[in-house]
Amino acid sequence: MTRGRTQGSGRLITDRYELSTLLGQGGMGQVWTAYDRRLDRRVAVKLLRPDKVAGQEADELRRRFMRECRVTAQVDHPGLVTVHDAGSEGEELFLVMQYVDGSDLADHLAEHDPYPWQWTVAVAAQLCAVLSAVHAVPIVHRDLKPRNVMVKQDGTVTVLDLGVASVMDTDTTRLTHTGSPIGSPAYMAPEQAMGGAVGPYTDLYALGVLMHELLSGNVPFAGSTALGVLHRHLYEPPVPVRRLRPEVPEALEALVLRLLSKDPQHRPASAQETYEQLLPLLPARGMPTGAPLDPTRPFLRPHAPWPDRARIPAPQPQAAPAAVVDRPDVAGAVDEVKRLLGEGRITQAVDILGAILPAAAAEHGEHSPVVRTLRKQYAATLMDDGQYRRALPELRRLADERATEAGQADPQALRFRFDAAQCLEQLGEPAAALAEYRALLPYYENQYVAGDPELSLDLRRRIGHLLLALGDRPAAHDTLVRLLHDVERLRGPGHPLAADVRRTLQWLGQVR
Repeated sequence: MTRGRTQGSGRLITDRYELSTLLGQGGMGQVWTAYDRRLDRRVAVKLLRPDKVAGQEADELRRRFMRECRVTAQVDHPGLVTVHDAGSEGEELFLVMQYVDGSDLADHLAEHDPYPWQWTVAVAAQLCAVLSAVHAVPIVHRDLKPRNVMVKQDGTVTVLDLGVASVMDTDTTRLTHTGSPIGSPAYMAPEQAMGGAVGPYTDLYALGVLMHELLSGNVPFAGSTALGVLHRHLYEPPVPVRRLRPEVPEALEALVLRLLSKDPQHRPASAQETYEQLLPLLPARGMPTGAPLDPTRPFLRPHAPWPDRARIPAPQPQAAPAAVVDRPDVAGAVDEVKRLLGEGRITQAVDILGAILPAAAAEHGEHSPVVRTLRKQYAATLMDDGQYRRALPELRRLADERATEAGQADPQALRFRFDAAQCLEQLGEPAAALAEYRALLPYYENQYVAGDPELSLDLRRRIGHLLLALGDRPAAHDTLVRLLHDVERLRGPGHPLAADVRRTLQWLGQVR
């Protein structure tokens, strides 16, 4: 995305947001500063153009955009930009966000060369706090880089574009005309570039690239082409930063090298673990340097007012206590859920289903058809809302109950297990997801049990992508070659799945 400042538009989005200054633009969208006329405040507006994408992929982008905006808006963390509004107008999708007054990290680095290593630690620690909250949802950012990180006036950092990279990247189709992976090649983990399954480990790799750049002044792997950069990510070890800056602590260098491990299993287990390793390197309590946008300030003077004058927050109204209902109306709640789902209000539907399930079990019995139906609806709605951590135990319970009643090969029991495996994949547990997909595959390939050619092909694709995520490229290559042969035989060479697998194999073939 090119960046700059272009004045003047005057265009109104939904008769409310008046576009003011163009901050940046790329092939699929623009970012503007704007004014919210209703609340009289400055905001940032991101515009996306799905019509820049061909065919049915535009509809898929619209659907994913609204879902990701809804999920992103649920993440509450001071290091994330606040989502105010989202929707569509004409051919454009719009996302209205908090306006962040500060400097993006790329400009901040350019203005401070060399970048103090203490600042790098402070920035990374704040990013770990953000990623820990994001990964708990779970969401994977997919495009963490200096241009997507703002350093605010008070030294705190704010992460931008959460969920936007996910919108532009789907499990079945790359939403680009070129077939290139979504994201920024210089910050892209090997498994992401190769089309493998992504997870929290993918963002940790990008964090390692970002830290290396702050400490050394350059990304660890650069090149004139995306393929050249990818090759270096896959095969070249990064230059240890102490060779470039001997004053960097050994522990910090070691952490950066761990984050940049080719195999995701060799990286830190989580953003929380990474933060704990940064903790001893954070600056001790004291006074900030006085430099503008000092990112160590939140650790030197935690929660201190900025500027240095007290601000008394306005009193907040207290919520009224919820009414106590002795005998909830289960049938009425089910009707309300149907209405909310029809209106796309999934989060509210989830809350009602979660609240009504215990009451329904007490009234009708835990194994009654009513409760089973509610639990299935609850699990499906949780998945649609991106709440995979909450959906997983519900799906496992449903799978176990159905298998006990109808046998392990029962199609419905298998479907619950498949959905549970998808949750594991989304939660960044590739080894567990891979094991479950492999256990399910024989059932879906056996026409006398629960044979399903379409689901069988999808399972094999997921297995190939998870093998890539786990760093087993030879096994991934063999799996995908056999899959491509069968897809072309059964569905023809022009099938979207064949194109997707062929593209991944092309990347694999050029970097093996």
